Amino acid sequence: MNSTDFDAIVVGSGISGGWAAKELTERGLRVLVLERGGNIKHGEDYLGEHANSWQFEHYGLPNRKIERRDYEIQYKSYAFSEATRHFWNNDRLNPYERNNLKPFNWRRTDVVGGRSLLWGRQVYRWSDLDFAANKIDGSGVPWPVSYSDISHWYSHVESFIGVSGQAEGWSHLPDSEFLPPMEYYKIEKTLKKRMRKKIPEIPITMGRVAVLTVPHKGRQACHYCGPCHRGCSGGSYFSSQSSTLPAARKTGKLTLLPNQVVERLEHDESGKRIVGVNVIDSLTRRRRRFTGRVVFLCASTLASTQIMLNSASVRHPNGLGNESQTLGRFLMDHLAISHLGTFVDDVDYYYKGERPNGLYIPRFRNLKDIDDTDFLRGYGYQTHVLRPDWEFRFNEKGFGASFKDKLRRPLPIWVWALRAFIECLPRRENRVYLHPRKKDRFGIPLLATEFEWSDNERKAALDTGVQAEKILRAAGAITMDITQGEKLDEGGDAIHEMGTARMGADPKTSIVNKFNRVHSIDNLYVTDGSFMSSSSCVNPSLTYMAFTARACEHAVSRLKEEMLT
Repeated sequence: MNSTDFDAIVVGSGISGGWAAKELTERGLRVLVLERGGNIKHGEDYLGEHANSWQFEHYGLPNRKIERRDYEIQYKSYAFSEATRHFWNNDRLNPYERNNLKPFNWRRTDVVGGRSLLWGRQVYRWSDLDFAANKIDGSGVPWPVSYSDISHWYSHVESFIGVSGQAEGWSHLPDSEFLPPMEYYKIEKTLKKRMRKKIPEIPITMGRVAVLTVPHKGRQACHYCGPCHRGCSGGSYFSSQSSTLPAARKTGKLTLLPNQVVERLEHDESGKRIVGVNVIDSLTRRRRRFTGRVVFLCASTLASTQIMLNSASVRHPNGLGNESQTLGRFLMDHLAISHLGTFVDDVDYYYKGERPNGLYIPRFRNLKDIDDTDFLRGYGYQTHVLRPDWEFRFNEKGFGASFKDKLRRPLPIWVWALRAFIECLPRRENRVYLHPRKKDRFGIPLLATEFEWSDNERKAALDTGVQAEKILRAAGAITMDITQGEKLDEGGDAIHEMGTARMGADPKTSIVNKFNRVHSIDNLYVTDGSFMSSSSCVNPSLTYMAFTARACEHAVSRLKEEMLT
């Protein structure tokens, strides 16, 4: 076996790619991970992990000249700052074609570990309700799997990553393998008590997060320092860098190459097997070809689809495995919309530290056969409470010691923010495709996007305001700021992009089968968000991980069968 031959090749090192590397190496395969971005060493390259704002050149704030020139799309992300800029994609160097009339914001990283370094860490299982939704209401292709097919793999993943949360026994939001939940703030106990008394039909619980409350698998419990997105040297939150890639390295079977841009995949004469992965070194422009018995695409939803489209050939004229003409179609994201309420309760109680989590209100709309709504599917609220501090007092006048002392004290109110994540229906018109003329600096056609919300998402957005007002009023809010849906976030802003290479039983209507293998290609698996056939209303990363682990078992089993024949 030479330096370019491997048992398995994994494209991407983020949440899905890290899991593929771990599962495949632990099952005995020699694995090559190809990462487009630069190398990041766990802990060493987390700039200013615990630094104060004044220790940064620009006090941790964006440098508008640099951001607007080089990070036009990325800098608007909640996780973008002076301390995390080196994690993110440079939009000037690595552009894509954005339709301004139907905009989609492609938020992407450019480092080993991918967005696992920057994600919000909320992890929720899908239920049978989610997997059956397409079939029930006719939106999208039916899923070829059910919750029973995936539940074991959810447990497999959760036992490794560590999920803090509380068991509730809800059928539409199954419980995970939990570590102890995080503690409630005093004000949160008050809000929850009032909700249970006045609106018991609306559930609420502590958020479920891949953040440790106790030491786990050699990683430290969270100490609530706050700046999670700068990186976590103790590994308190799950990332490829802290968990799956180290596990893969321990096997001695992992080779990881950063700065490798995958240009295209080459197949054999039959068109049924991938026989080569062609890459360009982003630093030297050297071209290389790697071979493997099986290939996993985990480059992220849009990047994996771009590779498949750019790998078109005589046998696959519309892109790899695209006999159904659905590759690049049915792009989804979650529509996020926020509502606020203020409270004067428990102002004598405060907390120390910054808990990386909040309360969660799971979906409670359209759970019955008949529900009083004019839209399909539903939404949940991820919430957090805070005491407004000096940052909310820009317009206040004052001078001297007494004014400074005043600014040091938080305002005598609590703010409770309810951020709804609305399920997006799969629609053929929401798509990505290769630009017919424009190419990037490596000569690869630019990816182009077209996306817009449907009437269903708009109706659900209005309903989130109605229900948020009901919740806040029941909880005792003295004032409320309810968004009326007059200006919605653009597609991609939730950073939960899914679809474009959807899973299905029928090769005529889908790209991958129930084990994430491309229907018409025997050794190509796609396990990042591109395989998703619907979006549910919960954060999708846990589901990517579970399906990836399951696909790895399937791939290794098939390889063993091939060796025996």
